[in-house]
Amino acid sequence: MYRYRANLLPLILTTAVALLLIVSCGKSSESNTSPTNGSGSGSGGGFGPGSNPNPGFTSSSVDVVTYHYDNLRTGQSTSENILTPANVNSTSFGKLGSFLVDGAVDAQPLYLSNVTIPGVGVRNVLYVVTENGTVFAFDADSVNGNTTTPLWMKSTQSPGETASDNRGCGQVSPKIGITSTPVIDRSRGVIYVVAVSKDAQGGYHHRIHALDLTTGNEALGGPVAITATFPGSGAGSSNGTVVFDPSQYNERAGLLEVNGTIVTVWGSHCDIGTYTSWVMAFSAGNLQQTGVLNLVPNGSEGGIWMAGGAPASDAAGNAYFIIGNGTFDTTLNAGFPAQGDCGNCFAKISVPSVALLDYFTPRNTVMLSDDDFDLGSGGPLLLPDLTDAGGVTRHLAVASGKQNASIYVLDRENMGKFNSSADAIYQEIPGGIGSGGEFGKPSYFNNTVYYGGVGDTLKAFPIVNATLTATPSSQSSIQFAYPGTTPSISSNGATGGIVWAIENAASSTGVLHAYDAANLGTELYNSNQAGKRDQFSDNKFVTPMVANGRVYVGTPNSVVVFGRQQ
Repeated sequence: MYRYRANLLPLILTTAVALLLIVSCGKSSESNTSPTNGSGSGSGGGFGPGSNPNPGFTSSSVDVVTYHYDNLRTGQSTSENILTPANVNSTSFGKLGSFLVDGAVDAQPLYLSNVTIPGVGVRNVLYVVTENGTVFAFDADSVNGNTTTPLWMKSTQSPGETASDNRGCGQVSPKIGITSTPVIDRSRGVIYVVAVSKDAQGGYHHRIHALDLTTGNEALGGPVAITATFPGSGAGSSNGTVVFDPSQYNERAGLLEVNGTIVTVWGSHCDIGTYTSWVMAFSAGNLQQTGVLNLVPNGSEGGIWMAGGAPASDAAGNAYFIIGNGTFDTTLNAGFPAQGDCGNCFAKISVPSVALLDYFTPRNTVMLSDDDFDLGSGGPLLLPDLTDAGGVTRHLAVASGKQNASIYVLDRENMGKFNSSADAIYQEIPGGIGSGGEFGKPSYFNNTVYYGGVGDTLKAFPIVNATLTATPSSQSSIQFAYPGTTPSISSNGATGGIVWAIENAASSTGVLHAYDAANLGTELYNSNQAGKRDQFSDNKFVTPMVANGRVYVGTPNSVVVFGRQQ
């Protein structure tokens, strides 16, 4: 369950934002603030345009436009030349401050270098979305204490609407607005966002937005309401058609842009009610829906949430994601489920046509779904091209599931489908992670896969001849309690690798850890080493984002920024 904790300052800030939205009458096109003469920072001033020039601007070439840096979802940022194993320690590195916002930051922040903001000038910009349904653009170099001044802010709600309530479920609470990590298309000059809201009559609405990167204004004809139907007799169907009911779904997984298409995958709200397994594609040019696929059209469940991960894509533009527990047809037709029900599958689909091309599900998939042990409790990792001992180039994917200690390595050209007697896959490492399974995703750097399962240590599995070693080469000294950790790696090319990991502590204080990527037994830093100086409130399923010498971490009411201490 998501846990949100408040103190007086965030409450005041949230009230200030609410007043701004009331003044704007809820009209989304009027609820962003326009910058004037530069950006400011500090603990006062409210959420408005800044007035002071920013002396801290540092030119950068780093862009982070999608979840975990690239569409393979490697989790590696290999252009980091400021932070090194030599200077990341509690003496020279720590918390610089926080960008305060109006709700929980469950999505990964994104970053663009050298953005020209009207009336301000060139800035490095941090883009943050919240569960209050607001998009913020901050001067990334302006953080100084509790910074409240954005370059612009934008509500995604239409007139008379609010963020969705939690509908009696604590998984995302108390509000649901923007949960999924957006994606940026710099060539089109927009950030794509999917948001949910609630109207005065109690109706729920999901919409896809394209916001101008420099002003926050709606672009490309947005927003566009998200609706869908698909042939089938499954949960929520009527007269042979399954209907997408916005009250039953939450866009938890991040967005994917590939082949001029924005791909969205849909989890259920609270894993209850009548829901199925939706995939929808939208044109990146005009936001019009270009494809719909339901992967449990004649059954039930099969939500796609992946602990906040995101669909991945390969060089051909095919998309990969992992489905939660749901109906699977063990009767096959040419290897595929006869009724089209592929609950608990690691799926490969075409884009933009959104058709199922291949899949894998474990041999005991029905039992796993019956016990709510979904394969899709974590997200996918696609590995770069690897060469095996015979000189064959391999295209591999890595995944693990809930309450399952196995690491599955799949051949993306032949994923293995369903075999009731034995899993016909490329490689399996039984007991590779702790018995609590995976509620995050693995990451990749320098021919090594990094895993942080529930109740397990952070582990490094080297790759030799396109095969993961059965035992880790190194591991952290601590174990990461639920939900484990989703590591992020920074490096300068293949050198200076640092593995960043967030620990959700029972005390409600999150802990940022930094490890030497070459040996996870060497901890370079953690945010408890300097007493209270670097501490922050924890938030479930978040992952660190590293850009231009800074580490950004989402919390229940802010983005905390770490960097070199001056």
